[in-house]
Amino acid sequence: MQKTKKNNKFKYKLLILGLVLVLFVIDYPILNKAISNWLVDYETGIVERVIDGDTVVVNGSSVRMLGINSPERGEKYYGEAKTFLESLTLNKLVKMRSGKEDIDLYKRKLRYIFVDNENVNKLIVQRGLANFYFPSGKDKYYNSFFEAWGRCMSDERNLCQSSKDVCSTCITLKNWDTKGQSVIFSNKCGMKCELTGWTIKDEGRKKFIFPNFVLNSNSEVEIKVGDGNNTNKVSYWSGEEYVWTETGDSIILRDSAGGLILFKSY
Repeated sequence: MQKTKKNNKFKYKLLILGLVLVLFVIDYPILNKAISNWLVDYETGIVERVIDGDTVVVNGSSVRMLGINSPERGEKYYGEAKTFLESLTLNKLVKMRSGKEDIDLYKRKLRYIFVDNENVNKLIVQRGLANFYFPSGKDKYYNSFFEAWGRCMSDERNLCQSSKDVCSTCITLKNWDTKGQSVIFSNKCGMKCELTGWTIKDEGRKKFIFPNFVLNSNSEVEIKVGDGNNTNKVSYWSGEEYVWTETGDSIILRDSAGGLILFKSY
């Protein structure tokens, strides 16, 4: 009787094992895909089209490249940024890694793009064809992108070219209040400085353009985010609720020709 029970248990175990093996064979492609997705932290695809210096189309999907912000159409170095990105990626197999966010407001994938294990996004920053840009906060790539921008400024490449304006060494950043969303620039020289057409920019698309404006010697000017009445000492960055983000941002001051006057980041 006891022997019969043992035989029944053994047959039951064999039956269970057989069912597991059948299910494994039937669902092997599904299981294999699930395991592969778990082990691999990237997607692959062919770049079919380059939209501009920071956006491409991969396998029919629009991809906004993370960590960078390239010039828009009509801005200086727009064409150079697009051409450089084409030379690196067009019709090539790329790897794509995601960051803190997967999709943006325009339903584009947000990705870091790699070709032959080179981070293309970072190469564009180092070439001076985009500034680094981390609106969702700093991630594991931030430090390397910051260093790439530093090398760009040392080499004075493209967007990192220093200003040749006579007042380039006169204008200094006296105060930058990211909580109060205001900035104060000072003219430390003994001459007037024409700031008409100079620009202040964050890491993203927000830009303030100085109107017809002269900053007297040993004087200062404050730019506040919000609506208000401009005076000879205060200008308002209208049309924006805020410019600099809590998660970290930069201030980029350029002369009317696009030369870099100063760059600060936090």
